[in-house]
Amino acid sequence: MATGRKKKPPIKEAHLQGFKYFERFIATLKQFHLIKAHHNRDLHYDQYIALILFYFFNPVLTSLRAIQQASTLEKVQSVLGVKATSLGSLSEASQVFDPQLLIPLLQQLAQEASVIEKDPLLKDIQQSIVTVDGSLLPAVPRMLWALWVDEQHRAAKLHLEFDVRSHTPRTATITDGNGNEKQVLRQLLSPGKFYILDAGYAQYSLLSDIIGAESSVVVRLRDNAVWDSIEQRPLTDADTSAGVTRDTVVYLGSKKTKPDCPTPLRIIEIFHKGDSAVPRKTRVSSKKTFRTTDVDYSMLLATNRMDLSAETIAARRIQVASAPQEASKKTSCGVR
Repeated sequence: MATGRKKKPPIKEAHLQGFKYFERFIATLKQFHLIKAHHNRDLHYDQYIALILFYFFNPVLTSLRAIQQASTLEKVQSVLGVKATSLGSLSEASQVFDPQLLIPLLQQLAQEASVIEKDPLLKDIQQSIVTVDGSLLPAVPRMLWALWVDEQHRAAKLHLEFDVRSHTPRTATITDGNGNEKQVLRQLLSPGKFYILDAGYAQYSLLSDIIGAESSVVVRLRDNAVWDSIEQRPLTDADTSAGVTRDTVVYLGSKKTKPDCPTPLRIIEIFHKGDSAVPRKTRVSSKKTFRTTDVDYSMLLATNRMDLSAETIAARRIQVASAPQEASKKTSCGVR
């Protein structure tokens, strides 16, 4: 006899965490309380935000139904300032409340975040250091706008600008799964930044656009990149100790693509000595290409910053940010 899906146990207060972070933050959300207020609506915008944030603190909450169950618990109601809400209200809220209203608040919080980056090499970079990447977020088939592979395989894409020094997000844009990462970055470019990008952004015209926006860039190049050398720069002992094997000023691109980035750049080659006891996993990139599993490999970084030492460009923080990101993310796409 066929059996249905096993019913999940009810959410209990003992399963939940993160309450201490909300005691100070709830007052900040009060400004959203009366937005879209209605005499028949028990769920207000500030309460909806609090419940969604609470979801991110709690892996045990995996759906809107789980959030709804949590809203009935006395401690959740007391700390988050919410009332027991219905599944229908939670589902409707994403259409009723305008997420754009949160942008000033997010910008304020990002500016208030303290710098925790301690790498002394990065002090030489007199700009806001940010890394940008796009990550696919699985979506349910009924999210018709989330175009990706086919009708049954949909996804949203999060385009995130992340501040390396304070470890906080700066801007975020959501598109369908096929959203063009390079085009989204073009729309978000601003002056005075030091962009650290992986090889997916190594489009020569984009590098020119970043420089034209009065910002700087370090981007990982693919191994088959071509260029015309202008000058071979000498390496210091500190450069060599950092793994730098080459520092060359170049015009980037072939005869056809060179006009896309007419500004001279530096190509800095870094040798990474891996640990054979910790092999790199075999996987396919988002571009459907296999990545090498060799623990020892060389990395090519291109930058327009001629004043920085090769050691600074080879800093571990920059290497990690320019490499493909694999961090798993809990997202609200699955909740919808």
